[in-house]
Amino acid sequence: MIKVAFICVHNSCRSQIAEALGRHLAGDAFESYSAGTETKLQINQDAVRLMKQLYGIDMEATQRSKLLSEIPPVDIVVTMGCNVECPYLPCKHREDWRLDDPTGKSDEEFIQVIKQIEQKMLELKNFVGVL
Repeated sequence: MIKVAFICVHNSCRSQIAEALGRHLAGDAFESYSAGTETKLQINQDAVRLMKQLYGIDMEATQRSKLLSEIPPVDIVVTMGCNVECPYLPCKHREDWRLDDPTGKSDEEFIQVIKQIEQKMLELKNFVGVL
């Protein structure tokens, strides 16, 4: 099965949301992983709370912040929009979703980013389906 990595520097918010939504919305099309060049002690707590509220997904039950070296080789890399410090990982296809980091922002702004990730995830699922 195709493996997709969602990566950013800290692997604590957007990439974690993408991993969770990838499993939830596209688990039949590809395996989802997230990682970063640095880790945080825990996943962003606003992300955890809102993902439970919106999708019933408990990210803390199945995910943790991890380094790029902790995930298997992947076919597709999606960077979240970390500008100059975006990590590099070898792959067959790469795209940057250019998402604003919602950390520390209002629930409305956070939900807007989550919904952008959901839409992009469905587009990625369609793309993978034609590979």
